[in-house]
Amino acid sequence: MNSAVSQRPTRPFLPEITPNRNKRRKSTHHSRMKESPPAGLGSDNSPQIVSKADISKFRNSLKQNTCVELLQEGFHRSFSELFFLLKRDQDRRESAEPGTALSLQTPLEEQRDKVETLRRYLSWAEEAERTSSWTVVCEHRLSLGEYFSSPEDLWLSLHFYHSCADKEYGGRSRPASEARARLAELYLQTGDLERAQQQAELCIQQAVDGGFLDSDGQSLKLRGCKVLWRIYSGMADSLVDAEEYNEALTLLHRGFNTAAACEDKKVEAEAAFQLGLTNQRAGDHNNAKQFFNTCMQIYGTLEDAAGLGKSYMAMAKSLESEENIDETVQCLEKLADISRSGGLLNQLVEAYLSLGSIYYKRSQYSRACEFFLQGNEVACELGDVPLLEKAQVFVGTARAHCLMARYTADVESTAPAAVQRLLTWKKSRQLQDFSSDSMN
Repeated sequence: MNSAVSQRPTRPFLPEITPNRNKRRKSTHHSRMKESPPAGLGSDNSPQIVSKADISKFRNSLKQNTCVELLQEGFHRSFSELFFLLKRDQDRRESAEPGTALSLQTPLEEQRDKVETLRRYLSWAEEAERTSSWTVVCEHRLSLGEYFSSPEDLWLSLHFYHSCADKEYGGRSRPASEARARLAELYLQTGDLERAQQQAELCIQQAVDGGFLDSDGQSLKLRGCKVLWRIYSGMADSLVDAEEYNEALTLLHRGFNTAAACEDKKVEAEAAFQLGLTNQRAGDHNNAKQFFNTCMQIYGTLEDAAGLGKSYMAMAKSLESEENIDETVQCLEKLADISRSGGLLNQLVEAYLSLGSIYYKRSQYSRACEFFLQGNEVACELGDVPLLEKAQVFVGTARAHCLMARYTADVESTAPAAVQRLLTWKKSRQLQDFSSDSMN
């Protein structure tokens, strides 16, 4: 055993330091880089030299890098437009009142996804423009308008839709026509009805000539007609509020014809209903009833209980204004049936309260009270507090008139039974007064 131990090779406890070893030990970080060289490093483990372009990507801002990249790739127009939009965004935020939503928005130049999307689509559009592919140019600009769909980016959306629709070449293409439809919708949304009307009419004209469909496969002509009807309706609203009924009706008739052309029966019914309401407000109940009848026919075909209900309610109001009480009651009873079968409880409450009001005006307080009570019950079931309070006021008023009518008849009568009822009531009132005084 001693011989075995003596034969075991002996090694020094610490490694020998030879003159060929490096004088300084590499750091852990450098050692790892040597073991796993980055992509692009040669097999001979030679050190990689970082270029100035790579350094600039880390040192410069996103805005500067993107602009330089566009210029290096030869997209000078894209660079100019991107630079203009970034500057405009900066000016908008600086001119906003401190503390407002606009002033607190993240600068566009710091939103990487948006800047990258702008760079990509603008360069594609410029490349297509070089080959005179105008429809492709408009497609890319339409895509940018759709991309910036959030409310804070409305100005960008308008910019790209206009740059698509207003181009000298390609301005009558399918994407340019769709851009006009979207411009009409945006201007309608912001209340700029004149611009909305201009864009909608141009969209319809171009769509009819080209037979275009939008991105969802729907007819651009029909889409433009729907928007144009809403524009006419919005214009008429302000005229009705100012009691300029003739001008409002002229616009609404245009809107009705436009709605009929869009081949959407629900839109046509809405246009007819608005015409009926405006005629009713102007005092022309004959024309109003004609349009309400049109609504009833269309909503009946569509099996739209809510539409039918509001049409019957409006018809009842015109009939009552003409003092056609029996027809008014029939119309309201039909409304109650439709609302009950359709589960439209709010509409059912209004039908009962309207019926009660008809009988109340005719001094038939007991009958009125019956309908008011039914309306009160449905309002309780519905849980609509304002509607319930309204029904309770009607019930209380009708009951008070019932009591007043009973005692008024006894006062006017000379029958012994009537006198006896008055004496009994007087004694009961005296007892109540005495009881209340003693309580105090």
